Amino acid sequence: MTAKPKTPPETYYAGAYWGAREESPEECAQRTAEFLTLLASSDPFLSQWYLPTRSSKESREYPLMPPDVPMLTEQFRLGVNREKGGPVIERLGFGFWFGNGGRDYDRASLRIYSGGYSEAGSNSCVLALPTLGRSPNAERVITAPVLTKIVRSMALAWEPEWAVAMSHAHRDLEDTAGKGDLCLGWVTYLSRHRGTVPPLPAPVRIELVEDKGTLIILTPERFTAANPEHIALARQVRELLARAGLMQSASS
Repeated sequence: MTAKPKTPPETYYAGAYWGAREESPEECAQRTAEFLTLLASSDPFLSQWYLPTRSSKESREYPLMPPDVPMLTEQFRLGVNREKGGPVIERLGFGFWFGNGGRDYDRASLRIYSGGYSEAGSNSCVLALPTLGRSPNAERVITAPVLTKIVRSMALAWEPEWAVAMSHAHRDLEDTAGKGDLCLGWVTYLSRHRGTVPPLPAPVRIELVEDKGTLIILTPERFTAANPEHIALARQVRELLARAGLMQSASS
């Protein structure tokens, strides 16, 4: 009898997203420094970051913690968009990628696109997280308390339109991004400018992020796309938020 192949573990990420916002490399660096400082308090695994280098062995020679704003500013300047051999395209902003020095499945990485003010583009900060079952840190990091701290840090530092922590499997299942709508994940942040979050059913928890917006945490236990009760809850909450006019993107 042939054994059934094991289902690979769900992989998780956190991302913050906002529209056109013209900012200089220095301003992007200041926000990044604030974010890294806040992020470090969420878990020790996310407290050390390093500049990317050609050699993984060299990466630890160029630490980004504590945040060095002039160094970060230079990295954003280097990440400017330009046509090959042509001038800088300022309206597209700046890109910067770096990691926490981990290896293989036991690592985290950040991709930041900031300072763009083209209406056709967008800005984002996306954190890739370690893999459950393959990382000694993932069981601790991929929990409601830690992900809530991560998304809160994104909200405070980047002031995004929205932010989310969820699994890729859940995102692919719902496939809302292609419809111009926001994703609703395990942990979701909505800017206060979007409107007021209505009452939501248990076990959903709502938290304010200072005067900036609201966090919505669907379940205290790990949310998985393989759990039909979790998916049903997410769809129920999404419908309530959609009725309140909170789930459409600003460009819709």
